[in-house]
Amino acid sequence: MAKNEELVFGIHAINALIDSAPERFIEIWLLKGREDERLMPIINLARKYGISTQMVQRKFLDEKSEGEQHQGVVARVRPGKVFTENDLDDILASAEKKGQPPFLLILDGVTDTHNLGACLRNADAAGVQAIIVPKDNAARLTPTVRKVAVGAAEYVPLVQVTNLVRTMKQLQQMGVWIIGTAGETDTCLYETKLSGPMALVMGAEGKGMRRLTRENCDQLVKLPMAGSVSSLNVSVATGICLFEIVRQRSA
Repeated sequence: MAKNEELVFGIHAINALIDSAPERFIEIWLLKGREDERLMPIINLARKYGISTQMVQRKFLDEKSEGEQHQGVVARVRPGKVFTENDLDDILASAEKKGQPPFLLILDGVTDTHNLGACLRNADAAGVQAIIVPKDNAARLTPTVRKVAVGAAEYVPLVQVTNLVRTMKQLQQMGVWIIGTAGETDTCLYETKLSGPMALVMGAEGKGMRRLTRENCDQLVKLPMAGSVSSLNVSVATGICLFEIVRQRSA
C-alpha cells in the first residue's frame, strides 16, 4: 500500500468515516455474497458519493485486516489530519463557542490499540473535546483503533504532543484543572469536585502515569477497589472517571 494511503475496516468505523469525510475514500472492498442490512448503508453511501466498490473473497479481506475482525468490509482511504498541540487552541475555542467548558482526556503512554479505541469510544460518549497523547511511546490511530472505537475516532480529535508536561502546563495557564488517577493517593474520585474546565489524566497499562506527569497534576484521585484485584483495565477506569465528571457537571 502507498505511503499516502490507509486502511479502515469494520462497519461502524467505515460508516462514520463516509459520513464525516467521503472525499477520503479511494475504494471499498466488500465480502462477496454478503449484502445484508448491516452492509447496505455502506453500499448505498458508496453509490451516493461515487466511491468505487469491489466484491472480494473472505481471504482477501482477512489478509488486508491482518487477522482482525473486519465484519466483511475494508476500505482504502487517504490519510486524515494529524492533530498536534498547535490545534488545541482551535479545538477549545470551538467548544467555547458552543458554551462548553474545556473537557479533555490525557493518556500518558497507553500503547494497547484496543484500549485506545475503547477510550475514544468512552470519550465520544462523555462529550470529551479531544484526547491528548504523547507523540512517542503511545498507540496511534490504526485500523484496529478505528474499529474498536466504532466510529468515535472520526469525531474525537487525537492530539499528538511533543512534550506532554509542557502541554499540561499550557492548559493549566488557560484555567484547566488537571486531575490525575493514581492508586497511591488517599483521595477518592467520588469525594472530589469535578466541575469546570477539566482534563483527566490516565496512566499507561500496568505502570500508571510517569513521574513528571503525576507531579504536574493539580490533584490525584483513585477509584475505590473493594475486590482482590488491585486495578482496572485503563479503558474501563477511564469510562468510570469520565462519567463521574459528566454526572457532576450535569447535577
